[in-house]
Amino acid sequence: MYTADAKRYERMKYKRCGNSGLLLPAVSLGLWHNFGDTGDYDNMVRMCTVAFDNGITHFDLANNYGPEAGSAERNFGRILKEHLKPYRDELIISTKAGYEMWDGPYGNWGSRKYLLASLDQSLMRMGLDYVDIFYHHRMDPDTPLEETMGALEQAVRSGKALYAGLSNYDGKTLEKATAILEERHVPFIINQNRYNILDRTIEENGLKETAHRLKKGIICFSPLAQGLLSDRYLNGIPEDSRIRTDGRFLKEEQLSSEKLEMIRRLNAIAGKRGQSLAETALAWLLHDEDITSVLIGASKPSQIIEDLKAFENTDFTPEELQEIDSCIVY
Repeated sequence: MYTADAKRYERMKYKRCGNSGLLLPAVSLGLWHNFGDTGDYDNMVRMCTVAFDNGITHFDLANNYGPEAGSAERNFGRILKEHLKPYRDELIISTKAGYEMWDGPYGNWGSRKYLLASLDQSLMRMGLDYVDIFYHHRMDPDTPLEETMGALEQAVRSGKALYAGLSNYDGKTLEKATAILEERHVPFIINQNRYNILDRTIEENGLKETAHRLKKGIICFSPLAQGLLSDRYLNGIPEDSRIRTDGRFLKEEQLSSEKLEMIRRLNAIAGKRGQSLAETALAWLLHDEDITSVLIGASKPSQIIEDLKAFENTDFTPEELQEIDSCIVY
């Protein structure tokens, strides 16, 4: 049986999630990739235990993570049962529903029918009585917002989730959702959105400013832009890269010559800081007071250790921040 490192909490910083009572690790582990049935189970176990040994207490999932959909939750449930069960009260486990999960009209988007059924299925796959955070995974243009927020309210009232979260919302919709949830006294505390040096969408759509004003946390996924903000692509596209092996989320056309030039300029800035490009990209997020946690992915335990090196220098001079911004051409 796995025994966690006794010094794990000395290795991580924890930040308050908005104005709630919940503290999240500055770095969380996402199970979007590499935890499905195509992955190696023993490697999954090592990634989760290495993460926890370094103070990463938050494990983020969704109903459709895999492949196949549901398999990441099922595999994580096995890891919990076989290795992490004694530490359940030290863990933050989150899941989501909002993208297509099963056939027919009731397995997608944001209806009460879908969200509550999906949560029950997620709990069954992971062998849990509750998750710590349950997210609506994306805005639904057709379902009334009151219905979707009512489903999150029911998830919390039933004891199947401790907190509610929203993912991939914009600032305008976040403001409306917050008003509904606060009127119903639902502990909505966190937004999950893509955010990195190359992708500033949450600044452009008002999410970042609105979350700050409403005192809600932000956890950002794709902090390395699916690996673009690393040394992986500085000299072209490797044959074993995600672009070559799994074109679902990162496509070759996304690595234009203009973007490659931006990445190389950012890499030069990182070098002057004595960091790798990935370390600087993560540090850029970690230095931001509006960011509660940075959600990393990994394919092997050593990547988690490498990412945590970003903590060694999260300070930026105004000149460095300006130089980073000057690299980005939209």
